[in-house]
Amino acid sequence: MIAIGALSRRTGVNIETIRYYERIRLIPPPGRTDSGRRLYGAEDVRRLTFIRHARDLGFDTAAIKAMLALQEVPEASCEEVSRIAADQLAAVESRIRRLAGLRTELTRMINECDNGEVATCRIIEVLAEAPGQTVDH
Repeated sequence: MIAIGALSRRTGVNIETIRYYERIRLIPPPGRTDSGRRLYGAEDVRRLTFIRHARDLGFDTAAIKAMLALQEVPEASCEEVSRIAADQLAAVESRIRRLAGLRTELTRMINECDNGEVATCRIIEVLAEAPGQTVDH
């Protein structure tokens, strides 16, 4: 059994985040010593490592809870886990498309700037425009 500090070091999860995960029931309440200190076992390390990795991949709390619940039924089909992962992939791809659009717009704004005075700065003008609107010069 290990204390919360050792669990934090072993899994790379901040102590306050571990406590938060306990509050929202992402990890079960740990055993406690007579003095009230939390104690964690190997299963807690495995579960928290799973959660950290899932969070690194962008899964939200609901998806993580669903996958953890599915782990409780090892003989069940993996189809639901695949669906959750596919949904996350679709969300990541959507974010990539939006970021590519942002990159294009920022590049355009910078390229249109003649680095003159702020009063005539094209970047300031573009940011002040409503989407789809053009400022007449």
